[in-house]
Amino acid sequence: MRWFFSRRIPPFSRLLLVESGSRHLSEKILAYFHENHPGIQADLLTCYSGAPAAFRPGSGSLYNVNDFPALADRRALLARLARNGYTIVGIICSAEPILARWKWLAAARIPAKVFILNENADFFWLDRGHASAIRHFIAYRAGLTGAGAVRTLARVVLFPFTLLYLITYAAAVHLRRKLRTL
Repeated sequence: MRWFFSRRIPPFSRLLLVESGSRHLSEKILAYFHENHPGIQADLLTCYSGAPAAFRPGSGSLYNVNDFPALADRRALLARLARNGYTIVGIICSAEPILARWKWLAAARIPAKVFILNENADFFWLDRGHASAIRHFIAYRAGLTGAGAVRTLARVVLFPFTLLYLITYAAAVHLRRKLRTL
């Protein structure tokens, strides 16, 4: 991950989009980039069969993770992607567990500016300048915003006591059973 400490936006010349969410989101963002940045080379890392409608085969490559079943092959793919010279990496964070490990590995290993695309097809850059948006995004995903925040915090606080009660109860039941058999 490059340019985390800088608010500078690199040139929109080479994009890797990690399709880690619904297909319609990748179609929207690819159409947006092709319309607003003509000539951009957009590669796609996906687990779906086929390409989205907005993907232009002549302007980029399609990488399907299902074509790389072995761990060594996947490492080689990540190394290849890191050498491709991407200026921007886009990851879709739409509360769907699709390519969860791939998107964070790609964000960490590929030296490019990263943007996060949410389920509304809005995106923000992953840098220190957008720290408040990142904090709000994480809090929202963790259930720490809105009316559910009190319930979530109560569960976190009560969890150790609940666990201690269950362990004590199980120990007492097993001890009672052991004493009856003697």
